Amino acid sequence: MQFHHHGYISTDPRVKSAAGVGLDRPDELPDTMDVMIVGSGPAGMTTAATLSSYQDVHTRLVERRDGRLVLGQADGIQARSVETFDYFGFADEITNEAYWLTEMNFWNPDEENPENIVRTSRTLDDPTGISEFKHLIVNQARVLDYFAEFAENSPTRLKPDYGYEFVSQTIDEDQEYPIEVTLKLTAGPQEGETRTVRTKYLVGSEGAHSPVRKSIGRTPIGDKSDHAWGVMDVLIESDFPDIRTKCAIQSNDGGSILLIPREGGYLVRFYVDLGDVDPNDAGAVRKTPLEEIIRTANNILHPYTVEVKDVAWWSVYEVGHRVTDKFDNVDEDEEHEKNPRIFVTGDACHTHSAKAGQGMNVSIQDGFNLGWKIGQVLSGYSDPSLLHTYSGERQEVAQNLIDFDKKWSSLMAAKPEDLPSKNYVAEFYEKTFEFPAGFMTEYKPSVLTTDTTHQDLAKGYEIGKRFKSTKVSRVSDTNPLQLGHLHEADGRWRIYVFGDDKAPNDAANKANTFGEWLGTNANSPVIKYTREGEDINSVFDVKVIYQQPKEEVELMETPQIYRPVVGPFQITDLNQVFATLADDSIYEDREISSDGAIVVVRPDGYISTVQPLDATEAIAELFDGIFTQQN
Repeated sequence: MQFHHHGYISTDPRVKSAAGVGLDRPDELPDTMDVMIVGSGPAGMTTAATLSSYQDVHTRLVERRDGRLVLGQADGIQARSVETFDYFGFADEITNEAYWLTEMNFWNPDEENPENIVRTSRTLDDPTGISEFKHLIVNQARVLDYFAEFAENSPTRLKPDYGYEFVSQTIDEDQEYPIEVTLKLTAGPQEGETRTVRTKYLVGSEGAHSPVRKSIGRTPIGDKSDHAWGVMDVLIESDFPDIRTKCAIQSNDGGSILLIPREGGYLVRFYVDLGDVDPNDAGAVRKTPLEEIIRTANNILHPYTVEVKDVAWWSVYEVGHRVTDKFDNVDEDEEHEKNPRIFVTGDACHTHSAKAGQGMNVSIQDGFNLGWKIGQVLSGYSDPSLLHTYSGERQEVAQNLIDFDKKWSSLMAAKPEDLPSKNYVAEFYEKTFEFPAGFMTEYKPSVLTTDTTHQDLAKGYEIGKRFKSTKVSRVSDTNPLQLGHLHEADGRWRIYVFGDDKAPNDAANKANTFGEWLGTNANSPVIKYTREGEDINSVFDVKVIYQQPKEEVELMETPQIYRPVVGPFQITDLNQVFATLADDSIYEDREISSDGAIVVVRPDGYISTVQPLDATEAIAELFDGIFTQQN
């Protein structure tokens, strides 16, 4: 974190100075706004937090509850989500209060005594070391608290507007604020009354029964399996030896359990298999009493027992797998004629089982993906046609999730005799770990993502996938640190310049040649799209990583773009120049060519392109397709 460049501060540096709409933000919901988000779940709160960094974008988040979420149902936080939390500055804090998943154990019927279960395998939660971030278990309510804190501390001072429920919307494109939204007050002295406001964009993040989704005629497509599960968060006494380790438990004839320890050291979540359901039962299984779920859990765990002391929360649900036909209000055959105004995110556009722990995680990425795009459009940096890429990118991700979850949830519900081997579930878990960890998302070529022509220059930075961190040495202070951990959720694009094998002070060093072009040429995106009077790093965060060790880099001889002058006092930022570590080379770890490479990363952390160091025309062309002229 960098600060003091606007003057000395002695308070929490995470609390940014109010700016833009944050200077006179009305406490009460106004009559007009730029963006209205409906629903303060993971998707809605992430969208709001992302937009909160865009100083001139007035965003309001309405929620029908009268206050913050107290008891969240989702709790699994995959490594990609923790990586995202790091962008928002709270990865360390939430990791410290969470339960860490480091191992998953598998239990199956004892071959000699089938009515008993025995541990058959232990599997590392991250068997290939895919991420430096933890796999966490923590209450959804705490995740929302952290996003809310980030939003309130941002320049726009964004806070949720509680006590409003979405009723309906109409669009009139001739208006400055085209969408008229009718809301019903759900709390306070005016409870039950309705109110009409206007907005430029509307985001529905209010769950599987989303009224916003219904208002634009979008339909969830998929099926519901005829299988039910009981879930409970409980304080217990038990002689089961792995009660504080994540477990997949399959009994001989009593069904299965997914056991997940919760944060705090005592609470445990049980997903208890309640068996097949008559498709004509009209939801009767949802009335299964808590006592029946506990009894079933004890049958599955035999010879071990569980005595429930207290119940924090419990429910019964049937597995459903559905993806909404489109994630915005523009039909595919109309995309060339009009741009979207209304979007759906999270459970409003995809539903699945809880077994893979993906609901909150995928929803967070929906919100991050959409938030920066709306922010960039409303800030005047991009044409509204950019917003077509939200549905184009996230719908495929949702479908891949459904396909994976169908397989995983069916394995969890399978009888041991129906599986190829007793260790089949454990083997599947280990083999497919990268997907539930959140690292398989790969956006296809579009206006935001190029083809893979030059992928060989940096094989470890796959175009369309997220930027994976590795340690480097910062030249200015010699500190070894994770390069990706310097990425902030501030709406900026990242341009990482990986130098060639020429010495940093060699006139033929291509990283320096590219840096001179980037900082001075009229065709450079930094020159074209940084507004007059703004800091040179306000839109593009440019970092150079030389192939040589820090001792061979003369900081003050590097191009000026790598040492940007910033803030009202015009102070040089010396923190953007890096070198390799002798025992942990980023060039080896990420298979970067000795010829060097340019890696361009979007505001949400996904790689747009990999290019040679002399590909100035290609870099200019990429950004010309995304940005609108500023100067």
